[in-house]
Amino acid sequence: MTWFEETLYSGAVSLGYAQKFEVSCVIHRETTGHQDLIIFDTPSFGRVLALDGIIQTTEKDEFTYHEMLAHVPLLAHGRARRVLVIGGGDGGVLREVLQHPIDSATLVEIDRHVIDLCLAHLPSLSNGAFDDPRTRLVIGDGFRFVQDIDETFDVIIVDSTDPVGPGEILFSEAFYGACKNRLSAGGILVSQNGVPQFQASELTDSHRRLRRHFDDAVCYLTVVPTYVGGFMALGWATNDLSLRQQSLEVLASRYEALGLVTRYYTPAVHVAAFALPPFISRLLS
Repeated sequence: MTWFEETLYSGAVSLGYAQKFEVSCVIHRETTGHQDLIIFDTPSFGRVLALDGIIQTTEKDEFTYHEMLAHVPLLAHGRARRVLVIGGGDGGVLREVLQHPIDSATLVEIDRHVIDLCLAHLPSLSNGAFDDPRTRLVIGDGFRFVQDIDETFDVIIVDSTDPVGPGEILFSEAFYGACKNRLSAGGILVSQNGVPQFQASELTDSHRRLRRHFDDAVCYLTVVPTYVGGFMALGWATNDLSLRQQSLEVLASRYEALGLVTRYYTPAVHVAAFALPPFISRLLS
């Protein structure tokens, strides 16, 4: 029997904790110009993508993460027409974004191999999103993209890896400042900020950097079973304090009007996601 053991918590500061997946079949493995990539089948979680030894997504639970990254900012904003996704080469966030009546969705991914291999071996994640005429695909560095362009976006979604390798720069204060410059008035930035139980410094450091640039910088929560350790924190940053306070009635009206098809997100889950347990609130204080 072959097993894949995740290396996320096996570094210099080990937590003495790891997760392992029984591997039915290795579909593809290679070292790209940016990272080590493996796609494999499992009995319980379906097909799995890992980069540099860290689980990125599985067919079984990907929707809980992708839906919350996309629908929370888009329904809170209510009028978004231009969306930027940094990372997210598997296409899951893009798939959810395109359920909304937007004019364009720009996805910037540093590693073309991730997109091509997910299209070939995990096509359900993008579900045709890369063929949508509203999609603009840019292969390049997300930090350089937001530094160099003159465009603005209503919502920016940072679907990054953990702050190691090519994803490290996407947790920097310089990156967050560049994103702020690319947001239109009333725009929202959301980001992947780790599992607070095991990655407290990732959340604390990101929050400290975000609040230097935004009037409202907090996090909201979801739970993704294969992102081990309990709650997953998603960063939230905007200069419009009213957007985080959208009522359940307003969110429900928008959700129903759009006819969204979701498996995790609901307007009630949206509101509840900003209610933080004290141990997480303290990380932001």
